[in-house]
Amino acid sequence: MSADSPFSVSPETKVFVAGGRGLVGSAVVRELESRGVTSIDAPTSSELNLLDRDAVVAYLAKNTPDLVIDAAARVGGIHANNTYPAEFLSENIQIQVNLMDAAAQAGVDRFVFLGSSCIYPKFAPQPIPEDSLMTGELEETNSAYAVAKIAGIQQVQAHRKQYDRHWISAMPTNIYGPGDNFHPEDSHVVPALVRRIHEAKEAGAREVVIWGSGTPLREFLFVDDLARAIVFLAEHYDSGEIINVGSGEEVSIRELAETIVDVVGFEGELVFDTSKPDGTPRKFLDNSRIEALGWSPQVSLRDGLRETYQWFLEHAESFRGK
Repeated sequence: MSADSPFSVSPETKVFVAGGRGLVGSAVVRELESRGVTSIDAPTSSELNLLDRDAVVAYLAKNTPDLVIDAAARVGGIHANNTYPAEFLSENIQIQVNLMDAAAQAGVDRFVFLGSSCIYPKFAPQPIPEDSLMTGELEETNSAYAVAKIAGIQQVQAHRKQYDRHWISAMPTNIYGPGDNFHPEDSHVVPALVRRIHEAKEAGAREVVIWGSGTPLREFLFVDDLARAIVFLAEHYDSGEIINVGSGEEVSIRELAETIVDVVGFEGELVFDTSKPDGTPRKFLDNSRIEALGWSPQVSLRDGLRETYQWFLEHAESFRGK
């Protein structure tokens, strides 16, 4: 699909956002609202259980959206992925299958499926091009989640091939921002470090222990940039090939932690626990395909971390004891 595609997200477009109350989904809702879209359906889990196949089928049949954005998933950091692989595999596959089958039955022609950069091999070439998919062994600490996402990509491609639907799969890099999960055990690296370093500052601690050596290189994208990319791709991309969405900026875990220390104002030391796993040594996406379409991120890592920390401070009371 080129930039002059007849499809556009207009104020009248009926959009269903799965996972619309989560980190990514809520940012997508904000982006849609900023564009004047008035028909945004983002039910809570209590309003629609995405693991309930019959409920999902009935819901989409009744509401008939023009566009479905699948930002729903069971997610977590290294600890959560490594501890609950059965749930990460089963629940994510169920969510995807339910949503896509329901969308197909409802005649939805536009569907954006969000995968993850963890789909790529552990030792993929860097930056990682889209054609690296399924060319090597996955990182073992999150392979169950990766396999589930690969299954979702295959399902999108199957629907395109068999039914000629305009469904696409976008692969975002590591996402962070306001509304993130700051659970001390189940969160990703950015919210985990923000909370740990903040609590160390509050307690007057002399040091903060960080998992691993601090040497792995990572790419982080502010969630509002991802939301802009998702809507952009819904309008400007139409291919069965996956497409990366990255920030184009790479930092080590040590550099990330040091930046958070600066943002938070912690005056102690960082200690790296090398007995803990590092995960993939480097994960940096080749962003050239989406950049060629005309999209680029707008928020720097430091500015994004400032916004994330400000949001955390505003909601800190709700995290106490959790």
